[in-house]
Amino acid sequence: MSDEADSKPLRRGWTTGACATAATKAAYRALLTGTFPDPVQVTLPQGQTPAFALACQTLGTDWAEAGVVKDAGDDPDVTHGALIKARVRFGAPGSGVVFRGGDGVGQITKPGLPLPPGEPAINPAPRAMMRQAVAEIAAAEGTAGDLEIEIVVPDGARLAPKTWNPRLGILGGISILGTTGIVVPYSCAAWIASIHRGIDVARAGGLTHLAGATGATSEAAVKAFHGLPEAALIDMGDFVGGMLKYIRHHPVPRVTVAGGFAKMTKLGQGLLDLHSKRGQVDRDWLAGRAAAAGAGEALIAAIREANSALHVLDLCWAEDLPIGSLVARAALATAQALVNPVETGVDVAVFDRQGKLVGHA
Repeated sequence: MSDEADSKPLRRGWTTGACATAATKAAYRALLTGTFPDPVQVTLPQGQTPAFALACQTLGTDWAEAGVVKDAGDDPDVTHGALIKARVRFGAPGSGVVFRGGDGVGQITKPGLPLPPGEPAINPAPRAMMRQAVAEIAAAEGTAGDLEIEIVVPDGARLAPKTWNPRLGILGGISILGTTGIVVPYSCAAWIASIHRGIDVARAGGLTHLAGATGATSEAAVKAFHGLPEAALIDMGDFVGGMLKYIRHHPVPRVTVAGGFAKMTKLGQGLLDLHSKRGQVDRDWLAGRAAAAGAGEALIAAIREANSALHVLDLCWAEDLPIGSLVARAALATAQALVNPVETGVDVAVFDRQGKLVGHA
């Protein structure tokens, strides 16, 4: 991609919660008046008032249903293009707004999430947006606003395995999410929030040893290395700092940081966001570690001129220099500084691209 393309502002999108709110508002208006507003305007928590076109609408004898296609903007969201539908029915007098999870909406089965087990995975902020929309219409139409809202995502069961839901114990579909209603493209906030929820669920389940991994290979490797259950695995990606800082305030007895040689080198250098845009592997730093371990001048020079971190690893293995362990020790020092050492023990596992352990501290 060109620098010019990189400089263009990325288009924001709408969360599943905002789409569900729009669908609910349109369906409720039709239930009361017989007419669907299209487009339908909603008010988001920060005051924005976007309008959503309806993708489908059906009026039954005692129910109404509307659907909105999610537009995630330029964010690489797996739910982009998903149809979010709301079917509404009048509720019993005094019942208020009741939420149901239809096909494609997950059900919570584990503690530690913002809602208890047994509830549909419609998060508190989207529920609040839908309640506000119902209250506005009810006040305008002079009715009580007792309503049952069933959210359906026809493709939700297929999309769910591509999300965190199975690991969090949310089964059968996706979650209806979003605190602001707006999707910010490529934001790390959603990923870090998922890390936090994963830790919450693991703690609530009584797990005492968690492992955060930078990718699929290191995750599978650390799971086997420590014999950990699936629920103990935290997909931290590049956000090791976000994971460890949260654990400092929400401690577990033990956490393992697992990753490839390059990522753990960056952690050893002191970087807390391991993305390539935030920092690179410092070959001079690696050469310094090798020199301190007694490497010869030829190897030190070769490390400084190496093409990649993998090249450094290969050079050191050829000379029987345990560079993986040296990196693990440095990464451990960085990680330990982020947690409360009285409450949380830390170890670091470094793996190669095939999942072989090349360093541990």
